[in-house]
Amino acid sequence: MENVLIAGANGTTGKHIVNILSGSQYFKPVAMIRKESQKAQFENSGIKTVLADLEEDVSHALKDIDKVIFAAGSKGKKVTKVDENGAKKLIDAAISHGAKKFVMLSSMGADNPSMSNELQEYLKAKQNADAYLVNSKLPYAIVRPGSLTNEPGSGKIKLAHKLNERGSIPREDVALSLVHALHDTAAPNEIFEILEGNTLIGEAIPA
Repeated sequence: MENVLIAGANGTTGKHIVNILSGSQYFKPVAMIRKESQKAQFENSGIKTVLADLEEDVSHALKDIDKVIFAAGSKGKKVTKVDENGAKKLIDAAISHGAKKFVMLSSMGADNPSMSNELQEYLKAKQNADAYLVNSKLPYAIVRPGSLTNEPGSGKIKLAHKLNERGSIPREDVALSLVHALHDTAAPNEIFEILEGNTLIGEAIPA
């Protein structure tokens, strides 16, 4: 089984990712957390944790890690420090530790930040982080969902490199899409957008 570091494990989407991975026959989750107080909820369920802050040095967090899912976010408070530079730090650490794949949770609109006035700074940070990953030579998949909701997941999505429409998608389905993208042969070095739809995630992102 491959060890997968989840950056942002304590977030709403991150917790879905950890739950899915904890039942996987291929992957073993390692929850990257920022505070000691967040440790018990994971370790009580038998999930390994590593303490690391994206605003600080994170190189130690990649020890014995095979793959990474970046699902961290500053909720608009520190977009340059966390959403952009935090991602870049983790990419650098993944490269130096020989990680085999980096799956990035990005955002629809990251290819054109000027489309949104209120989210422009955030989307620009995501765009920069995505470009850094693409240029890093690290195997990757970049997933750009629409607006995230807390509705129950359906296990189905609509996927394209560019959907040319706006919409929403349950966090649970985003989490499952990110996990599917972890497989070596799934979405190799691809960037794609997802919304709620009618195609099973396993068919939309075949491993």
